[in-house]
Amino acid sequence: MIKKILVANRGEIACRVFATAKRLGIETVAVHSDVDADALHVRYADEAVSIGGTTAADSYLVIDKIIQACKDTQADAVHPGYGFLSEQADFAEALAAENITFIGPRADAIRKMGDKITSKKLSADAGVSTVPGHMDLIRDAEHCAEISDDIGYPVMIKASAGGGGKGMRIAWNTEEAKEGFERSQSEAKSSFGDDRIFVEKFITEPRHIEIQVMADNHGNVIYLGERECSIQRRNQKVIEEAPSPFLDEATRKAMGEQSVALSKAVNYSGAGTVEFVVDANRNFYFLEMNTRLQVEHPVTELITGIDLVEQMILVASGQPLSIKQSDIKLNGWAVEARVYAEDPVRNFLPATGRVSHYAPPADALAFELPPAGTDTPVTRCDSGIAAGGEISLYYDPMIAKLCTWAPTREGAAIHMTHALDQFEMNGSGDNLAFLSAIVEHPRFRSGNLTTAFIAEEYPDGFSGVELTEDIRNTFVAVATALTRINQSQRPLLNAGNATPQNAEVLAGTRAQTPIASVVRMDGVNYPVSWQETASSTAGDASWSIEMSLAGNESAEPIDLQVETDWIPGQSICHATVNGQAVHVQVGLAAEGFVLQHRGCVQLVRLMSAHKAKLADRMIEKVPEDTSNQLLAPMPGLLVALHVKPGDSVEEGQALAIVEAMKMENVLTAARSGVVASVPTTEGQSLSVDDVILEFEV
Repeated sequence: MIKKILVANRGEIACRVFATAKRLGIETVAVHSDVDADALHVRYADEAVSIGGTTAADSYLVIDKIIQACKDTQADAVHPGYGFLSEQADFAEALAAENITFIGPRADAIRKMGDKITSKKLSADAGVSTVPGHMDLIRDAEHCAEISDDIGYPVMIKASAGGGGKGMRIAWNTEEAKEGFERSQSEAKSSFGDDRIFVEKFITEPRHIEIQVMADNHGNVIYLGERECSIQRRNQKVIEEAPSPFLDEATRKAMGEQSVALSKAVNYSGAGTVEFVVDANRNFYFLEMNTRLQVEHPVTELITGIDLVEQMILVASGQPLSIKQSDIKLNGWAVEARVYAEDPVRNFLPATGRVSHYAPPADALAFELPPAGTDTPVTRCDSGIAAGGEISLYYDPMIAKLCTWAPTREGAAIHMTHALDQFEMNGSGDNLAFLSAIVEHPRFRSGNLTTAFIAEEYPDGFSGVELTEDIRNTFVAVATALTRINQSQRPLLNAGNATPQNAEVLAGTRAQTPIASVVRMDGVNYPVSWQETASSTAGDASWSIEMSLAGNESAEPIDLQVETDWIPGQSICHATVNGQAVHVQVGLAAEGFVLQHRGCVQLVRLMSAHKAKLADRMIEKVPEDTSNQLLAPMPGLLVALHVKPGDSVEEGQALAIVEAMKMENVLTAARSGVVASVPTTEGQSLSVDDVILEFEV
């Protein structure tokens, strides 16, 4: 049996492997770059070794450094996690040469399946359905355009050694094929050190569905159901679920059996994922095989009750699988939301910085499976960061994986909305609001998904969650209750601020008559009349308040009742509004609160009608005009500048390329003009809103 595992990775996946290893009584070793010296995975392991460097190329991708760390700590096995060296056959071979166990497949299987061109040919030979395409290497942009023209648009241009959405572009015409080749090749070389490119037909109305396989070194292979990963942005998965709401049992069985056949054909061992694209008629086509543990593996664990990391360790130790295909039962439904450090309202640009406050839902399991036989909804959060941690521009922007399980898909989705409401993070941008919007979206709830979901539902980008009537009512009710509770905690108040109408309320006693006030948010005043119910007194731990929200001239007033045991200082208010449980994040603001619920964030204040009228007259500050400047939209490295002072540019012309978190971002001209100055140089590190160049006014 393996005695000590070194995880050649960082963040949440390192912590995930450590959790299972510790449960099995196996010692653990973390490695870290200079940037990650104080990272959570370093503190979580039994031992930690610095491998230096800042970028992945200088640290986590250096095989010699990983092997030396194994020797220094006498680690007899390495788990690669995902990304980095996880699908590098040379790494598996180097470990084998040092008699160190690689917790993953054999090098030969990695090499065959890691090369998308070779894997396509092998899958066809194994009887697996494949997508039409050109499997030979593409020489250059012109050759790419010729091949794409022959296949017929749209086409997918992909890096042969790619993964995680890197080095992938969709082309709809000849010019896009040429440009897509250049960008895919550049990203592939930067991310994988391999710039080989191939082209295949892009399936319209596609769903991305993958099969989890597990194999041992004794010829046994099983499949553990499927995951639907159709909610993607830039080919990067955002929401995953298991099982798929689209598959029937016959299609599931056919996909599973083909995945097993492919695994046997390459003598596979360990955990792997066979990815398929599925069309509207449930025809499925092989995309690729990921010879590693997938990011979204927790949803499979939640519906099967099987710890996939444990199985990987046992298989790598030489043990045969103790699970047969007939043992696999899919129980309930699980949904995973990937929490990223990015700014959704700024076209999902990467966000960096120190996390000042970080608190996943209080009831969330960490890297665990729920007790067998439970029918109670479960929350799980696999995270690799804590308060005070740094979001670096050098690595992938994923912060955590928030998962929910329930007996039904609707139950899992509802539980996810509650979990997202209770996920707190400050100090760096995040996509929590966007995740809430997706999970609440009627199309998601119906299961009508394709990989174009985000592009179709948010064609102009994500501008935030709208203030719907339900959210508005929740904010009105909760803000009224929070204000009243805050007032009750004050000493008899400044006598000068008391009026005959509000004196007893402010003094901490229960109001005997309704109080007329105004709730103000988003520049709109909402008149309310509220009164505490008889069950509430100043000394109670819980509060119950009834109120009437005035409607417009043609609408009846809305009656609301809120109950809560919130205490001043708590960052989340757990309440019921008209009998419905709600979880609202609470931040303090001048004379009010910043409330967040269902991804919607609002400054909400309870005030008198007179004060509300004065607020209407306040002058808003006009933002500075930066229309003649190209600003850095994110922290990153300026890898290319395409213009110089005096150049004339046209709308849409590429001006610069900024690389951040392993992705290249092309910055284009918003209008025609002449470049006045370029205060930056290629290779320069940029902060958000740094001026890259200026146009003549």
